[in-house]
Amino acid sequence: MKVVFAIDSMKGCLSSLECGAAAAEGLKRAFPDAEYEVRPLADGGEGTVQAITTGLGGDFQDIDVTGPLGKKVKARYGIIPSSDETGKTAIIEVSAACGLTLVNDIDRDPIKTTTYGVGEMIDHAISMGCRSFIIGLGGSSTNDAGIGMLQALGTSFYDERNKLLVGDNGYLTGGDLEFIKAISFENINPLVSECRFRVACDVQNPLCGENGASRIFGPQKGLFDSEIDIMDQWMAEYVNTASEALHAFINPDYPGCGAAGGLGFAFMYFLGGTLESGNKIVMEETNIKKYLSDADLVVTGEGKLDEQTLMGKAPIGIAHIAKVFKKPVIALAGSVSAGFDGDRLPDVDAYFPIIRRPCTINEAMDPTTAKMNIAATSEQIFRLLKRMGVL
Repeated sequence: MKVVFAIDSMKGCLSSLECGAAAAEGLKRAFPDAEYEVRPLADGGEGTVQAITTGLGGDFQDIDVTGPLGKKVKARYGIIPSSDETGKTAIIEVSAACGLTLVNDIDRDPIKTTTYGVGEMIDHAISMGCRSFIIGLGGSSTNDAGIGMLQALGTSFYDERNKLLVGDNGYLTGGDLEFIKAISFENINPLVSECRFRVACDVQNPLCGENGASRIFGPQKGLFDSEIDIMDQWMAEYVNTASEALHAFINPDYPGCGAAGGLGFAFMYFLGGTLESGNKIVMEETNIKKYLSDADLVVTGEGKLDEQTLMGKAPIGIAHIAKVFKKPVIALAGSVSAGFDGDRLPDVDAYFPIIRRPCTINEAMDPTTAKMNIAATSEQIFRLLKRMGVL
């Protein structure tokens, strides 16, 4: 018997590989001689760097970069070695440099935050020999359409008097969008043109308008209602300037351009990136199909099964692929939302919450407790399957 464990991280508690290892421990208690594989799983958001880098035997890089409000922060990204001449692959989450969690609630203000640190991470990865990039969007505190990132890579921005804009503190922020009237690529890092960017982007929002970055995501980042239309107008005018500089037609309504405060737009049009499903990228890069095709049983899961699970979260992708190969699928969950309809998970044969007794959220999310709960639940599942002679 061979079991493949591909469980998403339980955010704030356990990584994907830690969840898988705990579930595998339960299997070993019931089937000491069972074969198994623990594979990393992520959807392009939090945990993507750790999942892919660890799963593919890469190394982590910890560097100091400019944080969203200018203070230096320690950002981690992963590097996957190359097996051919295409160069190493860097795995980057933009939230490591400009994440909302890096800004105190009282200080949140997308007019003042920057993506400059994201550009510094890319620049550092290029210097390390990376030419392929997997970028996880999401969780940003910014709304600068990526101008901070582009500035860090050498792009120059000018105002109506053709004066170089550098920002009040040496980096451009969302508020500087108002003043950009011309763009030059004369000083951009020449190696950027050799790079390929796959961008994990699971939101469909355009850059501007009613469903754009400012209106939909701005308030949670600290934007006041009175500032939404203003920032949206700055972005719309910036699109015209960008179109002139790139000598190309730009469609700010392309799905995903509004992701991460417009970073989706910057990656797509300035860096030639492709906006793709985070699930798709992670599963392709980790070659998960190969492992699922060889399995007798697949175990997936995540921290909470709820309505968002049904909207293409990573466990759903795993279950669907497993069913293509006609494999039984079990899901483990930290919790299940009230009223969640398990019948709406057609590719999952059964799911099991791991909580074993009444407890507080903090108790449940204690890493040691969570590992014990996962292992215990997994053990009971496999003991039953063994007793029934199913496996």
